[in-house]
Amino acid sequence: MTYHREKSIAYAHQWAFGRNPAYYNFDLIGGDCTNFISQCLYAGCGVMNYTRDTGWYYNSSYNRAAAWSGVAFLHRFLTRNQGAGPYATELPPAYAQPGDIIQLSFDSRVFSHSLFVVNADPGILIATHTNDADNRPLNSYQYRLARLIHIEGVRN
Repeated sequence: MTYHREKSIAYAHQWAFGRNPAYYNFDLIGGDCTNFISQCLYAGCGVMNYTRDTGWYYNSSYNRAAAWSGVAFLHRFLTRNQGAGPYATELPPAYAQPGDIIQLSFDSRVFSHSLFVVNADPGILIATHTNDADNRPLNSYQYRLARLIHIEGVRN
């Protein structure tokens, strides 16, 4: 299957400063960034992975995979997924393409923020939630480490 980057990017622009009522807003309980990134990703792939404990899915705030809303869990799912849904490779941020994901570490130990790449030429621009942003330059963030999750495709 094809990952439709343009659909993911359109979704990111539409909801960067709002909340889609179909999804719970996690702002007050740890942040909404990875939930938003998962929504963007789903808009472009349309396939969830319902594997218990290690999948990537959202039915409700109480019936979802940890990977849907957790930074480390999303990275683990995307870079190890051999089943249904999107799959990815970790690359240096210089290889970013619109529709990819960047995760930031502010302490050089734990990655704690997810950003959605909406443009990568000439510089990386992102959309995200929690501290809502759209078309924000990646270089405007103060961070220690960044990792790119490059979406390779989708399996049905």
